Amino acid sequence: MNTLFSMLSLTLIFSTPIIITALGGLFSERSGVVNIALEGLMMIGAFSAATATVLLEPVTGAAPWLGLLIGMFFGALVALIHAYVSINLRANQVISGTAINLLAIGLTIYFAQIIFNQQRTDSFIRGFVKTTYPGLAKIPVIGPIFFSNMYATAYIALALVVVVWFVVYKTTFGLRLRASGEHPQAVDSMGVSVKKMRYYGVVLSGVLAGLGGSIMVLTQDTQYTMATIHGTGFIALASLIFGKWNPWGVLGAGLFFGFSQVFGIYSGDFAILSKFPDEFFYALPYVLTIIALVVFSGKSVGPKAVGEPYDVSKR
Repeated sequence: MNTLFSMLSLTLIFSTPIIITALGGLFSERSGVVNIALEGLMMIGAFSAATATVLLEPVTGAAPWLGLLIGMFFGALVALIHAYVSINLRANQVISGTAINLLAIGLTIYFAQIIFNQQRTDSFIRGFVKTTYPGLAKIPVIGPIFFSNMYATAYIALALVVVVWFVVYKTTFGLRLRASGEHPQAVDSMGVSVKKMRYYGVVLSGVLAGLGGSIMVLTQDTQYTMATIHGTGFIALASLIFGKWNPWGVLGAGLFFGFSQVFGIYSGDFAILSKFPDEFFYALPYVLTIIALVVFSGKSVGPKAVGEPYDVSKR
């Protein structure tokens, strides 16, 4: 039972960056802009957060939290490039997102070389630390999973699911955002700027992808390298599709993919699985991502106008 609780607790930790980044993709695609740049935006956020943490640790104990804010800022800044190219220049959104992913690799290596004289950041002394909450940890079942050896950032992911659901489905802003991805001409006819709503969606996706990357490097690593994100942005994109562009669906899909990563870590604890090579379990999250997309992509219908540049003359 302790092994199961440990697996579920670690699932929440590994799922956190996936869920947060997928929620960012939800804002962008609900507004009508495809964002496959989530991987690159996570890299920008992770590099910025790791660099800020290394440089600020000698000054303040709040360095990791400040690193999160800086990662979110630079994630939004780079997302503006994707927004301008996709919305103003009406370029192919898939190509623009791919370019951002490639740009992020080069930028992070380049600035790491300038700042640290190597193609990675220096190791930070400590990122976020796991915490056990004595009273809450004693609650049967829930306590060992949610309140024992848990990063505070995991609660951010759970809170964001609720916040994003409320914003997207219960506010005027959310209604306009969704309408911009479904019927942009109708939105424009009501005097609401489709371009502005799409900019909001893409920039918010940059903020949350930057946050997801920041949390990932500060909880699962000790420094930023080119391999830190290792495809998590694409898994987040799969979670968005698997979750049918709904915050609660994203939560379930994120937990599923997070568990697939944790399953590989604990595979040696099960006699029937110990005979399989470790490489099998390393590849499992990505194999499941492909399978999920093949099985569910045909059944998941995204916003009608997603990927289509807005044409004011089109009716």
